Amino acid sequence: MQFFGGRALQEIGKTLIIFGIILIVAGIILTFFQRVPFLGRLPGDILLQKKNFTFYFPLATSILLSIIISLIIRLFSRK
Repeated sequence: MQFFGGRALQEIGKTLIIFGIILIVAGIILTFFQRVPFLGRLPGDILLQKKNFTFYFPLATSILLSIIISLIIRLFSRK
């Protein structure tokens, strides 16, 4: 029984290649740049510090990265 047609497998393959490229680029950035200066300290990132408790949620950073990744995927998926 065949679950996927040939076209569906091609689309899955392209998606995996794109995610692989994104992971490679992220790995290179993390390897060569120990800290990216603007990431993690954007206005909108939530940081709560008490005596024995620290809570950090990079809300603005997450939104920015989501927009950038969406634009990259949109550029690669155009036909």
